[in-house]
Amino acid sequence: MSTPGIRQACAALAATVSLAVALTACGGTTKKSVADDDGGAKQSHGKADPNAPTKKDLTVAFLPKQVNNPYFTVADKGGEQALKELGSSYKEVGPSSATDTSGQVSYVNTLTQQQVDSIAVSAQDPGALCTALKQAMQNGIKVVTYDSDTNAGCRDVFVSQASAEALGRSQVQLLGKQLGYKGEIAILSAAQTATNQNTWIGFMKDELKKPRYKNMKLVTTAYGNDDAQQSFQQTQGLLQEHPKLAGIISPTTVGIKAAAQYLSGSKYKGKVRLTGLGTPDDMRRYVKNGTVDAFELWDPAKLGALAAHAAVALSSGQITGQRGETFKAGGLGTFTIGDKGVVDLGAPTVFDEGNIDRYRF
Repeated sequence: MSTPGIRQACAALAATVSLAVALTACGGTTKKSVADDDGGAKQSHGKADPNAPTKKDLTVAFLPKQVNNPYFTVADKGGEQALKELGSSYKEVGPSSATDTSGQVSYVNTLTQQQVDSIAVSAQDPGALCTALKQAMQNGIKVVTYDSDTNAGCRDVFVSQASAEALGRSQVQLLGKQLGYKGEIAILSAAQTATNQNTWIGFMKDELKKPRYKNMKLVTTAYGNDDAQQSFQQTQGLLQEHPKLAGIISPTTVGIKAAAQYLSGSKYKGKVRLTGLGTPDDMRRYVKNGTVDAFELWDPAKLGALAAHAAVALSSGQITGQRGETFKAGGLGTFTIGDKGVVDLGAPTVFDEGNIDRYRF
């Protein structure tokens, strides 16, 4: 899973960030809600001009799922730095709670009234923001989602951490290797409505259908709501309710850190395997003390920077969000928009005892 490009990305982040990151996951979706909003929001795309000059003095507002969350602090600082290099202005607003969906809606409405040029939002819910975001788009504001998407018709571009399929399948693959492909497993997720979590979990379940996993059984999915205490308690509950549990996947750094903390101080240390999405700084001690063998993640600062570049490219008319359009994102390289306006940052990196000390974020 690890590539030179990802190593370089993490090294670049290490130069500026030494921070324990808490990944939050946002939003939830259904096939019906996606269908309802796939077609009608983008009424005035126009035609992209990849050679159009990059506009300056734009205002791009970042609206994370939760302000003062270390993960989004890192991501949004990446966006701020990119905007500074592009000659545009950055601002960040957002709720203090990761489940305050109505608060996110209020911020979108305020930003629309302020007539910012673009909004970069990590959605707590895929459908709840749609009415407000569509109104913003009708007012000429470009909308980028990052980290967690809305329904596709409610924004111009979604900047994804990595391929959702790759992230979902790779976490099962990591745990499968650690367990010798046998035993009961559980998933410790964020909120039940989390768009990205639910998408990854869907691919996890599909991966588990393959013959190599015939002796592995997913017994339950628990939800810690991206709260450290709740995630700690959910881990404890999983092990009490499922005494034969052999492994846990937690696709959120809040969850994996809390689970590792519980396992590290319990009789299950070294016996129940844990993997998922975490950061080196959060997980280093648990890798070194034998609680965790391997886990993975992407570079959050690069994610924020790519969201900023996409926002400016949209505002400059260089892209409109249609499949096949390309845009340059500074040192990150050139990116191509995929189906439903999705841009993937790249492949995740797997961290283990052999490489974890090379990364500081």
